[in-house]
Amino acid sequence: MEKNIARLRRAKSTRAHIRKLEVARLSVHRSNQHLYAQVFSASGDRVIAAASTLQESVNADLKGTKNLVAAAAVGKAVAERCLAAGIDKVAFDRSGFRYHGRVKALADAAREAGLKF
Repeated sequence: MEKNIARLRRAKSTRAHIRKLEVARLSVHRSNQHLYAQVFSASGDRVIAAASTLQESVNADLKGTKNLVAAAAVGKAVAERCLAAGIDKVAFDRSGFRYHGRVKALADAAREAGLKF
C-alpha cells in the first residue's frame, strides 16, 4: 500500500496547483485492466465529460483494454465529448502516475483531437 500512498501524495500537490489555475481538469486513472478519463469543471463539483475502456463506444474495435491503442481511443473520446460540451482548454491531472506509456498516449491523443493543455 505504500506505493499507492506515495502516488496519492503526488496527486494531491498537483490538484492543489490546478485548483489555483481555475480551469477545467482532465483527470486520468490507470488500473491494471482499464483506463479512465474525466473532465471536471473548474470548481470541481461536476463532471463535464468522461470516457473509459469499459464503454462499448470506446472499446468496440479494440483488441484489448490495457494497451497504448486503447489509451489513445479513450483520449480521443474524452476530447470529442469535452469539445462538444464547449470546453477546449483543460489542465492535465495525471493523478500521480508517471507521464509515460498509457498516460502519455491518452494525453497525446487528446491533444490531437483538439484539447489544449
